[in-house]
Amino acid sequence: MEEAARRSLHIGVTAWDMGLPGTAEQFARQGERAEALGLDSFWLPEFHFDESVPLPQPLLPLAAVAARTRRLRIGTGSYLLPIRHPVQAAEEVAVLDRLSAGRVILGVGRGYRAGLFDAFDVAAKEKRDRFERALDAMVTAWAGEPVGWEEGEGEEKEEAREDGDRLGQPVRLVPRPVQDPHPPIWIAAFGPRALEQAGRLGLPYFASPIESMAALAGNFARFREAWAAAGTAAPAETPIMRTTFISRDRGRLRAARERLAEQAASLARSPVGAIRRGAGIRPDDWALVGEPEAVRDRIERYRERFAMTHLVASRTRLPGLEPGDFERSLEHLAALRESLGQ
Repeated sequence: MEEAARRSLHIGVTAWDMGLPGTAEQFARQGERAEALGLDSFWLPEFHFDESVPLPQPLLPLAAVAARTRRLRIGTGSYLLPIRHPVQAAEEVAVLDRLSAGRVILGVGRGYRAGLFDAFDVAAKEKRDRFERALDAMVTAWAGEPVGWEEGEGEEKEEAREDGDRLGQPVRLVPRPVQDPHPPIWIAAFGPRALEQAGRLGLPYFASPIESMAALAGNFARFREAWAAAGTAAPAETPIMRTTFISRDRGRLRAARERLAEQAASLARSPVGAIRRGAGIRPDDWALVGEPEAVRDRIERYRERFAMTHLVASRTRLPGLEPGDFERSLEHLAALRESLGQ
């Protein structure tokens, strides 16, 4: 752990202005600002049917960010695989990796919101199987291996011939990603089965911004047990997303903690068991809120305890916080880079 804590810490940020109108300029400006501050990456979540965060297609605004930045990595907080066709998803990610000259980090997930799977005509109980099949198909496509439908049989085959269709003709993905063999893949997971699946696949577990440190300790233990049992190599990255607000204004910090306490109470009533069990009671259980020196010390605790390699700062769970307040918070975070061993 001590050796990992001395490694360079990558610092990313989620968009801090995600409301409507959702223009290319709106997202591109935030990406430019993050890059100017010297931050390493810029992230967008995926949310469907949510008026407060109307972002059902994160790759599209990330393309706008890619066009206006040169160094900044661009990532998805949780690109939902069970509701997408894997070949089309592989194509879209490959195109974004090309547009950005190889700067994509793909955070993937299964989804959990009520109504999501019904809307996309997907059985919720199948989401883990669909997730794994989709991920396997995407990796196959990125490798340049043939993809396509299997040869039909019986009546299906005969009908295809009558219609002039040719079944079973494999095709290959064009274009393929710049990054070889594909962009880094991180898995967002909540519950025990999702953590075990991530560990078995040997991909980094991307910790969410709403779980306490105690919950994270249990999650990482389960994750490590799964990849050890599967015989997969330990992932090189340990990314953790945290709700972050840094200020020297004690009044603003007090207001932020009050909002976070309200959010913690709401999370404790969540219908999703994994969220309900993982939620912290106090803001410091799951958020980085305070003056710069205090936040720096808490970041070091995450590095020492979890060997965190990537911190993604988010304004999640801070309703009412103005975008300008969060942007000033990012200025403080960027100023901490030297003391964090950048």
